[in-house]
Amino acid sequence: MSAPEKERTQASVGELFGDVTRDFSTLMRKEVELAKAELREEASQAGKAGGLFGGAGLAGFLAVLFVSYAVWWGLSNVMDQGWAALLVAIAWAVIGGVLLANARARLREMRGVLPRTQETARQLPNAIRGR
Repeated sequence: MSAPEKERTQASVGELFGDVTRDFSTLMRKEVELAKAELREEASQAGKAGGLFGGAGLAGFLAVLFVSYAVWWGLSNVMDQGWAALLVAIAWAVIGGVLLANARARLREMRGVLPRTQETARQLPNAIRGR
C-alpha cells in the first residue's frame, strides 16, 4: 500500500465525514457558480432579443402609421378629407376593440391558473414536514 492509501484506510469516521462534507460543499459551490454563469449568459441573450423585439415593434408601428396616412390620402381623393380621416380612425377603433377583447379573454384564462399554483404553494410546507 502507498502512503495516501494507508492514511485513508486508517482515517477515522469523523475525518472521512469531514472529507465528504468538504467535497459536497465544493460541489455545491461549483454548481452555484455554473448556474450564475448560465443565468448571466441567458440574461444577455434575452436582453438582445428584447432590443430586437423593440426595434421590430417600432418599425411595425411606423409602417402602420404610414399605411394609415396613405389610406387617408387615398380616400380623400373620393370624399372630403375629414370623412376619410374619420373612416380610418373608425377602422383602427374596431381593430383596437377586437384586440382588447382578445386580451381580456386571455387574462381570464391566466387567472384560472393562479388558484392551482397558490394551492400547491400552500401544500409545500406540509410536504416538507412529511404530512
